[in-house]
Amino acid sequence: MIFELKEEHLAVQEAAREFAQKDLKPGVIERDSTMAYPKDQVKKMAELGFLGMMSDPAYGGGGMDTLAYVIAMEEISKVDNSCSVIMSVNNSLVCWGIETYGTEAQKQHYLPKLTSGEWIGSFCLSEPEAGSDATSQQTTAVDMGDYYLLNGTKNWITNGGTSSVHLVIAQTDREKGHRGINAFIVETSWPGVTIGAKEDKLGIRSSDTHTIMYNDVKVPKSNRIGEDGFGFKFAMKTLEGGRIGIAAQALGIAAGSLELALQYSKERETFGKPIAQHQAIAFKLAEMATEVEAARLLVYKAAMLKDAEQDYAMASAMAKYYASEVAMKAATEAVQIHGGYGFVKEYHVERLFRDAKITQIYEGTSEIQKIVISRQILS
Repeated sequence: MIFELKEEHLAVQEAAREFAQKDLKPGVIERDSTMAYPKDQVKKMAELGFLGMMSDPAYGGGGMDTLAYVIAMEEISKVDNSCSVIMSVNNSLVCWGIETYGTEAQKQHYLPKLTSGEWIGSFCLSEPEAGSDATSQQTTAVDMGDYYLLNGTKNWITNGGTSSVHLVIAQTDREKGHRGINAFIVETSWPGVTIGAKEDKLGIRSSDTHTIMYNDVKVPKSNRIGEDGFGFKFAMKTLEGGRIGIAAQALGIAAGSLELALQYSKERETFGKPIAQHQAIAFKLAEMATEVEAARLLVYKAAMLKDAEQDYAMASAMAKYYASEVAMKAATEAVQIHGGYGFVKEYHVERLFRDAKITQIYEGTSEIQKIVISRQILS
């Protein structure tokens, strides 16, 4: 196994790092404090091609591989995880889901708008009573002949307040269980779509997270993804790839925490020398560096398996589980190394600490990842 990145991957890494440092870092603390949506920063992400990295150039995408995508996610997540989650959902859930399973007409109509950033997408699976248990969908889509009548509520939807198109998972035939679930492309502008208030969150505060209500929304049959009953499989397969994106986000939080802790520990002095030279701090940094590198290898492996069109279900679950645990630990240690300064917003590690927690929850909790992994190794 070769551990050196190719020239094209290094170019993506450099571009993403420069964008994060020059365009995202200034103002990131204020955006977090005020929950201000990063409109200008998302526009710049679109201009740089970060919103449709893996999509086919025929639909306006960058035609890049998954490895390039996770490399960019890591660099952006070191600085602004509100922006990186917007990027993750649009790339690995919405664009990938439509391109992989949609009809040619769906691809032609929606992907150019999504890859260019003209539209932003949302993935609408979670409900008040259907988070980890995705089979318990209460949102219904009743077959009315040439259209479906959609009713229900979706919770904790990233990009919910700014997206123009939603991928909605709904129950069509409850008697069929998970085989009675379908996936639909729904436009926000359609009658009956209502956006709830923005959630006041612990972390990723400037990303839009909303409840979305559907009240007698008419969804054309042409906007169903796949055959009748394909919705649950669509959601699970799409989330397998989405986990790689969130694993990359968690990796970025961990790596960013390490970088900030390392820099601070070289500058801060106690007892006549930099605190990095005290064994207690040096050992913390050593543990952080080792765990970050291990997480990176897991994330890269999952991405490379996906690019090779091999089974990556367990690899993505392992990457997401481990990277999110490392993110939480690294961010905690970074705050500890900063001491009192780590508890205030000015030094950034406080925000990374808050952002880290959600990586253990969304797109499958750590507990769900362990279920996936254990089933794979026991089968």
